[in-house]
Amino acid sequence: MLITCQPKWSTKKSLSGELIVDGNPFGYFLTLPLGDGLPGSAIPPGTYSVTIGPSPKFIALAEKDAWHKIYMNQIPHLVGIPNRSNILVHVGNSVEQTDGCLLVGNTHSDDFIGASRACFAKLQPLIVAACLNPTEGCEITMLAMASNHDQVQEAIAG
Repeated sequence: MLITCQPKWSTKKSLSGELIVDGNPFGYFLTLPLGDGLPGSAIPPGTYSVTIGPSPKFIALAEKDAWHKIYMNQIPHLVGIPNRSNILVHVGNSVEQTDGCLLVGNTHSDDFIGASRACFAKLQPLIVAACLNPTEGCEITMLAMASNHDQVQEAIAG
């Protein structure tokens, strides 16, 4: 399984774009803003393996929210991101909720992703099944922002 993150929108607060699963549009993603690729900025372009494991954050949230309890031990983890660890795919609506991770959702607006639980609930079982299949596996590719991005952002800003 290949999940592709195609950046489309960049602001001072976030980077977001289209989420594509095995070549098919699936939803949207949101993460930290563009930067130097180090913690505190967007996940750098590249292809990263995905493993499944528990999320301490989800485990803590599960005490108050049964929805998190369903997924707390089977959260997708991105592996091999330079200078990063514990980078997950999870639910959330704003960059303040990313902790450097990749949020997924069904709707998008500036610095916001919506219907995150619905998107995650549809995506997570696909990732788990692919990761548990030794002949398939799962990877996430973060593409680079289009080369004309700076020109487009300047035109938008006026």
